Amino acid sequence: MPSSPRVDLIRPPELSDRAPYAYAAVASDVSRLVFTAGACPIDKDGATVAVGGIREQTDKVMDNLEIALHAAGAELSDVVKTTIYVASDDRDDLHAAWGVVRQRFGDHEPPSTLVGVTVLGYRDQLVEVEAVAAQ
Repeated sequence: MPSSPRVDLIRPPELSDRAPYAYAAVASDVSRLVFTAGACPIDKDGATVAVGGIREQTDKVMDNLEIALHAAGAELSDVVKTTIYVASDDRDDLHAAWGVVRQRFGDHEPPSTLVGVTVLGYRDQLVEVEAVAAQ
């Protein structure tokens, strides 16, 4: 597996330190970028799992994201940007999904965008996460 690039997470002092993510990321010594499709809460047969469960669906989404990254030779620690979509207009639902994503990334806090949307592609789908990784 290729070695990870140096990823510098940028947190400018002029911006709020309350954000639980970096505001920007700089990947040095990058030889390739990995772009994932939005990871969805579906099983290998294409069925949506954990219908109605934001946290449970987000956990499956992150499992599927890691599988896609590994297949491309990347890890969560290589991720330089994520976009998290939650089919809800309730901020508590967005924060619930974000909590799972943040936990899965651990100390690596790449810049992220968290968006509430009306509907996602699969029936009963509540969460989707896409990522860009650098190697």
